[in-house]
Amino acid sequence: MRGLFLTGTNTDVGKTHVGAMIARALTAAGHRVGVYKPVESGCRREGKTLIAADARQLWEAAARPGELSCVCPQRFEAALAPPQAAALEDSSVDRDLLRSGLSYWQERSDFVLVEGAGGLMSPLSDEDYNADLAADLGLPLVIVAANELGVINATLQTIITARNVAPQLPIAGVILNQTALRGEDASVGRNADELRARCDVPLLATVGVGQQQLSGGVNWYALGQ
Repeated sequence: MRGLFLTGTNTDVGKTHVGAMIARALTAAGHRVGVYKPVESGCRREGKTLIAADARQLWEAAARPGELSCVCPQRFEAALAPPQAAALEDSSVDRDLLRSGLSYWQERSDFVLVEGAGGLMSPLSDEDYNADLAADLGLPLVIVAANELGVINATLQTIITARNVAPQLPIAGVILNQTALRGEDASVGRNADELRARCDVPLLATVGVGQQQLSGGVNWYALGQ
């Protein structure tokens, strides 16, 4: 099946917000979209249930396909890297489930969006980084980068990491996302041009603060492999 793997240049760069916009665009184009967040920490507890906010946002954007519990089958409460959050609960991240959980969506969709947790070298389990999972799933990478001072370095480092750790993995491109108003950051208006000049992968889109729809021009379905 076709799909994309969303990673970030760091945490809190707006991967889920961007992923939700891509999900809405694909759904509006008539595709059956699956959404998969293999593990999420920092979940909110309601009674005995942990609510994965990122997973729910993706699920809502894709028009609520399948069961919400299958969007994110591994959920932990502490706002730490997943293996650390799991350890606080005397548990561990199931590295096999990180991969096998995707099969639920392969049966129910023609396109799946997978969102990692943090950047490529953020730990997912005691043995896995996001880069390891992305390499095993084989879906093209979309790199979400925060539009702020330092994004050039962060984006180039992420591209270099991807090509060294998972050289067989295609990189679909970069999405530049402004997560907050940054009136004193003169780089915000220049970063898109700098990325186009310095990256040898496409700048797919730029997203402004509060933007809810991606501008036209990108065939997200065609980007997936």
